[in-house]
Amino acid sequence: MGFIGWIVLGLIVGFIVKSVMPGRVDGGWVTSLVLGVVGAIAGGWIGDLLFGGGKMEFWNLGSWILAIVGGLVVAGIYGAITGRSKTTA
Repeated sequence: MGFIGWIVLGLIVGFIVKSVMPGRVDGGWVTSLVLGVVGAIAGGWIGDLLFGGGKMEFWNLGSWILAIVGGLVVAGIYGAITGRSKTTA
């Protein structure tokens, strides 16, 4: 799957991330969509390394699972980083 395919899949994953982790990702929908794209690309890159480049296609269930897991991991890391930097006065 090409880079554009991972971006489209990442936008869908961003919607899923916002639905699954509504309070964890601050910044609204745009932040969730960007995190979904980053997570999908990261998941796709790891999947290509683990399973070889030829098996990652848009309609492959493995691609979707890797993209969703990647999006959730990136959103969790983002939430942990931004949650610690907030200070209350």
